[in-house]
Formats: sequence, structure tokens, C-alpha cells
Amino acid sequence: MINGKRIAVVMPAYNAVQTLEATVRDLPDCVDDRILVDDRSTDATVSMARRLGLTVEVHERNRGYGGNQKTCYARACAHGADVIVMIHPDYQYSPLLVTSLAAMVAYGEYDIALGSRTLVGGALAGGMPFYKYVSNRVLTVFQNWMMGASLSEYHTGFRAFSRQVIEALPLDRNSEDFVFDNQMLAQAMFAGARMGEISCPTRYFPEASSINFRRSCVYGLGVLKTSLQFRMALWGLLPASIFQFSSGRLQRERKPVALAKRQ
Repeated sequence: MINGKRIAVVMPAYNAVQTLEATVRDLPDCVDDRILVDDRSTDATVSMARRLGLTVEVHERNRGYGGNQKTCYARACAHGADVIVMIHPDYQYSPLLVTSLAAMVAYGEYDIALGSRTLVGGALAGGMPFYKYVSNRVLTVFQNWMMGASLSEYHTGFRAFSRQVIEALPLDRNSEDFVFDNQMLAQAMFAGARMGEISCPTRYFPEASSINFRRSCVYGLGVLKTSLQFRMALWGLLPASIFQFSSGRLQRERKPVALAKRQ
């Protein structure tokens, strides 16, 4: 727990047996629930997860990355989590930073906290392919312009959410594919969520999962579409179904947590 808030880490997994143990090993003691949702892996991910003592759910069919996350957040809420941290189990991100990321939400400073690979320019040093780095930068600049934001990146697989955000957003309307991540952040912005970032080192190596060039292009087009839909929804012009809810529903007066109440 952090500040009396129950912390759950969720890991959307597909063929992650080679990196799962390293990821779980580095999770900090503040984590109350460790949940892995397997999307019909063809390797020993499930048996490894059970051996490591994780709460495991296995999809009856492969639903895709977005479908996996939908199950992750539903299970975390069912376990009573107040803060849900999503991290890819491919050891590309540092689980040691879960405490820092979760605390940003648990203390009420932010509704969402992101572990950014580009905040201090370490993505290329960590092995991110150059074409992915360039596309990350171009898409981020475009989205910041379209959404009136200033995030360093929208594409990280290391995120923390308050339970209130998870329950306020119509996640079931989002894609079952990789663009789910982007749609979720766009919905959160539309709802008025407060977002913060920390710098997170990244590690690219053969065992780390990564989508191929073709699927990266499909994802990029999905990001452009989501950005345009966000702007249209703000203008009240034919809002897409993922934005058919009242904007600003998460906006509220910020009340800092009293030091005497912190645990």
C-alpha cells in the first residue's frame, strides 16, 4: 500500500516466459496484487506466472493487446485496487519505478502517471530502433498540438491510473488492438484527468516484445485517427463512440493531501 491505497500491478502478457521472472523479481514490496492476464500464449507463460505466485487469468481466445488490458483493469478493480499500474512483462521498462509512479496517483497529485522513455532523451541509448523513435516524436508532437497537451510521449507501456479514472472511462468501446493505449489517454484527457510523467529507462533486446513495422504503421494511423476524433469531439462535431460521454467529468478542485494524513 501507499498512503493507505491498495496498489495492483497488471501485466498484459503474450509469450512472455523469457522475461516474466525478471519483471516480477523487481516489483517493489508496496504492490498488494500482482495480476497477469494471458492472451493465449503458445509458450510457458502461464505456468511460469503461477509458479511465481501471480494471480493469473487466461483468455479463452486471443483477444489482442487492447482486449487484454480491458481484462487487466477489470480484474484489478474486482480485487479492490485503488491504484492500478500497468507494465509490460517484457522487462523493457523498470519495475523498480512502480513505487514512484504509483505514489504520484496514491497521494492525489495526479489521476494518471506515465513512465516516459523520452523525457530525458534516453530512448535511443536504450536501444529503441531509430524509425520507432522518429515516429514516436512525430506522433507525439501531432497529438500535443491536436489535444492541447504537452506530454513527452503517448506510447509508453508503463502507466498508473486511479480507480476513478478506470471506472469513469468507457474502455469497452475502445479497440482490442494496440491503439487501445492511445484511445485511453485521449479519453482521459477529454474527461479532464490530471496527468504526470517520470523518466523511465528503456531496454530493447531480442526477448523484449515489439510490434513489427507493418503493425507499427497501422498503430500510427490509429493514433492520427484518435487525435482527429478527439478534436472533433471537443468541437461537438459527430463525436466518435469512444468520446460519447461528458467532457471534463474528472475535473475537480485540487486539494493537496494534508501531511498529517499521509501514511
